[in-house]
Amino acid sequence: MNLFRFKRNSASPQKSKSKAREWRDAVVFAIVAATLIRWSAVEAYTIPTPSMEHTLLVGDYLFVSRLHYGPITPQTPLQIPLTHQKVLGLKSYSDLIQLPTYRFPGFSSVQRNDVVVFHVPHEQQRPADLRTHLIKRCIAVAGDTMEIRNGQVWLNGQPGPVAGQLQNTYFMEIDTPDDAIRQALHAQGIVDYDEPDGIPRASTDPTTGKPGFYISCPASVAEYFRRQPYVKALTVPKFQTDLFPDVADFHNSGAASTVPHHWQLDTYGPLPVPKKGQTIALTPANAAIYYKIVAQYEHNTGISWKDGMIQQNGRPLTLYTIKQNYYFMMGDNRHNSEDSRFWGFVPEDHIVGKAVFVWLSIDPNADWLHKIRWDRLFQPIS
Repeated sequence: MNLFRFKRNSASPQKSKSKAREWRDAVVFAIVAATLIRWSAVEAYTIPTPSMEHTLLVGDYLFVSRLHYGPITPQTPLQIPLTHQKVLGLKSYSDLIQLPTYRFPGFSSVQRNDVVVFHVPHEQQRPADLRTHLIKRCIAVAGDTMEIRNGQVWLNGQPGPVAGQLQNTYFMEIDTPDDAIRQALHAQGIVDYDEPDGIPRASTDPTTGKPGFYISCPASVAEYFRRQPYVKALTVPKFQTDLFPDVADFHNSGAASTVPHHWQLDTYGPLPVPKKGQTIALTPANAAIYYKIVAQYEHNTGISWKDGMIQQNGRPLTLYTIKQNYYFMMGDNRHNSEDSRFWGFVPEDHIVGKAVFVWLSIDPNADWLHKIRWDRLFQPIS
């Protein structure tokens, strides 16, 4: 007699997945994988403005590494995957749930002269992780004292190291601007992005009434033009470097101007950059500089501004301990960049990643035969 009886499985074979289900599963997997890679490793960005020229050009497409400084967990979990702020013109997220954030370890901290992508701090109407992305160069790190003297950055009393291809804005005075000179400017890399062809158009210096061109270029190109016989003068217009307090603080609210009247784009500071754990004595002379840190970036409650001092729960705050590191960012196009000189420090929890290389570069002003800047492909960013 058999001790075991085996019963044949009478169930029908499992049906294979339908094509629609296979496509659905593949799309879900791709979205999840892309979202995880974008959050934890690398993300692609494009350069829309000339604030980092000549180091980065309008139309450059970059890969930005989140691994360098460590990926940070999302603050706003309710958002459509692979979007930022909007999709099809509509808001792509809900801020009903806001989570505390945590930065995973990276293999580097933010260093001086790193080219960094970060969330712009002054967009208080959005959650921190959904604010507009900016890309600038880190000029000073937490604990530094930064100063600009005649356009030169000084750190801790010493001239700061220079990186990238810095450029300034000049007015080139010329007796008779013509097409030949415009083409000569363009041949030296001078681009006017307000013109369809990118070739500079003649203008007039509002202070002197002289004809000529406004150009933004590195110092070496400026020296080249100074040697040309058709150039009568090449100077930095004063209004180009003015930093009026009401202009500098147009993103600031609730406090007096943080920028002393004598500070300008090329003459700025000295300014200490706050460091985590540092205790600051707040006085009427410096309180405005730290107002946004105390009131907005570090999530304190009961903060207000009154009689030239930061108030907490109606009482003047005279000592404050900084809760995270801060950084001072500037664009390489020094006279054409809205950066920390205008809106102040960048908090560490706003740092996204380090720009590492250009993977594609498209000239917005070129014809279709010359649209791709082949010489910039896969170039490292420094």
